[in-house]
Amino acid sequence: MRKLHWIIIGIVIAAIIIIAGYIYYDKAFNTPFLNEKRMEELKVAVAEQNESAFLKPLFQPAEYPEKNPLKNVYFGELHVHTALSFDSYIFGNRLTNDQAYHFAKGSSMQTATGEPMRLSRPLDFAAITDHAETFGLHETCADTSISEETKIFCNRFERPDLKFFIELRRMGEERPMINPADENVGSERARIFADMTWQETVRAADEHNEPGIFTAFVAYEYSPVLPDSGKHHRNVIFKNNHVPKHAFSGFDALTEIDLWNMLNKDCKDPCEFLTIPHNPNRTWGLAFASHTIDGDAYTIDDWKQRDKFEPLVEMYQIKGSSECSIGFGATDEECNFEQFYPPCKEDNETGCITPTSMARDGLKKGIKLENEMGFNPLDFGMIGATDNHNSSPGDTEEWDYRGSAGAFTGTAKSRLSTGSRTSLINNPGGLAAIWSEENTRDSLFNAMQRKEVYATSGTRIRLRFFASFDYQSNLAELEEPIETAYSQGYPMGSTINNSQNKSPTFFVLAEQDLLDAPLDKVQIIKGWTENGEVKEKVMDVICSEGRSINQDTNRCSPIDTKVDLSNCSFDRTRGAKVLKTLWTDNNFTPQQNTFYYARVIQNPTCRWSTYDSLRYGEDPPKDYPAIITEMAWSSPIWIKNN
Repeated sequence: MRKLHWIIIGIVIAAIIIIAGYIYYDKAFNTPFLNEKRMEELKVAVAEQNESAFLKPLFQPAEYPEKNPLKNVYFGELHVHTALSFDSYIFGNRLTNDQAYHFAKGSSMQTATGEPMRLSRPLDFAAITDHAETFGLHETCADTSISEETKIFCNRFERPDLKFFIELRRMGEERPMINPADENVGSERARIFADMTWQETVRAADEHNEPGIFTAFVAYEYSPVLPDSGKHHRNVIFKNNHVPKHAFSGFDALTEIDLWNMLNKDCKDPCEFLTIPHNPNRTWGLAFASHTIDGDAYTIDDWKQRDKFEPLVEMYQIKGSSECSIGFGATDEECNFEQFYPPCKEDNETGCITPTSMARDGLKKGIKLENEMGFNPLDFGMIGATDNHNSSPGDTEEWDYRGSAGAFTGTAKSRLSTGSRTSLINNPGGLAAIWSEENTRDSLFNAMQRKEVYATSGTRIRLRFFASFDYQSNLAELEEPIETAYSQGYPMGSTINNSQNKSPTFFVLAEQDLLDAPLDKVQIIKGWTENGEVKEKVMDVICSEGRSINQDTNRCSPIDTKVDLSNCSFDRTRGAKVLKTLWTDNNFTPQQNTFYYARVIQNPTCRWSTYDSLRYGEDPPKDYPAIITEMAWSSPIWIKNN
């Protein structure tokens, strides 16, 4: 009897726990993320932050170089979200396209929680890339004739809760994706409303485009969803304002092949476009796979379309570096730089890195495909971007990082939360650098198509990279080497037919971002095929302060530089302002298809998490690096075996 008594008590306690748990989670699921009380709490927390805990660079006005046949470098952003993106809006961001462009040109702004934001230097160009899948939501909710059911949806959109977010995420993971606008106002009206958002996007870009001063590209993001928060997204960039009447989204185009087909059909001369896949590390291997999101194998024609319309890959952003990952042939320690996911183990397919997830893997696969198909569909250039959802294009400086998700990451305390791996592992993102004759849509777009571009992790390192079979040995010693480098060789992004039985020589010139730390060294990464196997090698080719390169390891001796974590000051006396050299690959085999790209390593500075720790008045997180060695990556140069 006593045993039965205790069993009944146990059942009652278990029932109480279950009911309480249900009530708790139901309340959590249905409570708006950002009610007025919570927003006030966040603003109070921001007001208490010490924004004077470290030195900031003084604002530098924009420079407008004259047209230059030897090319100027222009820094900008090709991936940022405003309040027109659903996820940005529900994170509390209410800043518009116009405000984002003003920010890119040097204006100051505040985040949803009141944190100040301002670039230390204006950008040269920007593209606002809001999710086309959420185009029309604001117009729908502003329509006075919508049904009561749609009004409920719009209220949830304005005051979202976790349940709403999960529901929309589930809709996105369906194949085909479910468009909630179709269910609320019908497909015809949903398309009309979506096109209204697209027209607003085009209008803003046109109004802020100033040839020679600032370039604003018409653009959007194509965003099909993968399981477990994966992404297989692409930014669509147009050359001018001659664009399709409709921004094709994941609701229109099931796969990237459908997207290219639709754009190619509707984007006729003078309309031109290119697409840029981003954060390959979060595609669960789809980035450089031989099949679509639905498992359909690429045909030769599909590969040709990719080769034509996709000249660039965004290999660095807030979700980490997608250059390389140790575990799939890469062994260089720089592959540990700002990594977001570990390599996949056993049967894992999501939340990890596969052999087709990273840019270097894609480059290696490209030369292998060339051996099979006669052309390389993965001969892409490399750029960086932010993908922030704060309407702040190019806000990549570590000291000014304000998170990437509006009010959700709107305080130093929230960004440093040890309970949120995502917050701490994120970074401010990178920049796209373009070598172009002038700062205009046509000139910049043409440079992107020929891949004379490079990526940085956020600093404005200036990087030149050329190759030739005919360079004279004194090129690096010339006072003005660039004209000769062009006339006798080929810049980054080029493919060179190997018609000579000679080894290629590379000219690299890297210059310090004068608002940031001096340079440590320059490396060249080589990839090639040998007996059907793809190989790689990483070599230091020039070191600051005349340091020698170990011939066995191909590495510079270490440089001892200090960063003061109490105020984030760093040693400006060590390292180099300029690094330039000629390097010949004496191990080159003419019968091999080969690629090379340059990587510049900067001296250490404080990581954003250390700056935030100073703001918040605590020590930097112990499980994350307190410092960062910023980088720049050139687009490759390919040597093609005839």
